[in-house]
Amino acid sequence: MAQKKNADKALDEKKKEEKKSSKSDASAKTDKKSSDKKPAEKKSEKKPSAFSKIAKYFRECKSEIKKIVWPAPKATFRNMGIVLVVLIVIGLFVWGLDTGLIALLKLVMDI
Repeated sequence: MAQKKNADKALDEKKKEEKKSSKSDASAKTDKKSSDKKPAEKKSEKKPSAFSKIAKYFRECKSEIKKIVWPAPKATFRNMGIVLVVLIVIGLFVWGLDTGLIALLKLVMDI
């Protein structure tokens, strides 16, 4: 077990050193003018394929779905009750307004 931990630490240190060296290489490359680049170097940079983009999209979707916190059933039923009550109240208001306006229109048309 201790050997595995030591191997993991050594691997982590190696990765850190590689990142440091790649950062210094990147800063040295940015110092060069863009005209110094050869056309062959530009072509060597590959774009990710369509399949890898699709796979990445689904991986990201899966990680986002894991972050969802679903409400408890009790909260869901309470919210559903509130929505139904509000719908009934608004429906009655619209019905009353419609009935009143129709009665007013009939009065105006009879005159």
